[in-house]
Amino acid sequence: MTKVLILGATSPIARALALRFASDGARLYLAARNADEARRVAEDVSVRAGVAALSGTFDASDFASHDEFVRHAAGQLGGLDGVVVCFGTLGDEEVAQTDPDAALATIHQNFTGAASLITLAARHLEQQRSGFIIVIGSVAGERGRKKNYVYGSAKGALATFAQGLRGRMTASGVHVMTVKLGTVDTRMTWGREGALLTITPSRAADLIYAAYRKRAEVVYLPWYWRLIMGAIRLIPESRFKRISF
Repeated sequence: MTKVLILGATSPIARALALRFASDGARLYLAARNADEARRVAEDVSVRAGVAALSGTFDASDFASHDEFVRHAAGQLGGLDGVVVCFGTLGDEEVAQTDPDAALATIHQNFTGAASLITLAARHLEQQRSGFIIVIGSVAGERGRKKNYVYGSAKGALATFAQGLRGRMTASGVHVMTVKLGTVDTRMTWGREGALLTITPSRAADLIYAAYRKRAEVVYLPWYWRLIMGAIRLIPESRFKRISF
């Protein structure tokens, strides 16, 4: 039985992914900032999939608590075979661009908190020489846009971190997959630009799980975002800085 820790388990994509894993018989530890909501998600997954799911809490910005949290989750699961990193927040970009505290809060929630937790989980998986890590990021990290560069820089750093980790973990047989999501129809993105290119959380989860089963390494979801971001990367900086999107 595969033992999986899902971080940010109350997000719509994480909930859908939890059902995919549970339906294949995985034992799950579903963790989020809100303990009551994490427990409700675990209960729902248990009922729907017929596999007991555990729940717990973590704080991405409380770095000192991360080691004990990962140890506890692995102990509750009876081992650890995989980690799915689903948490993050858009934050208030307008405030973050002028307030260092707000900027750091966005960066901690999207990068440094994830880097801390991933490092601890990777150490465990590396020692047992097996397992997987799925890092769900964003196409916003592909290039620094004037409208969301605080959030985008955190996601860009996360993708670079995962890329380096993937190279390091290859020798240990640990699979690291980076997911670069386009716009998904969730509360976090409601009302923002790009609505015509959105996909549902359920569809995103299907594509992520299929890519995981194929042991993909870097996945753009939906696929056309690879083409879109490829074109955006080709725009010269002298022109790109004048674009308002």
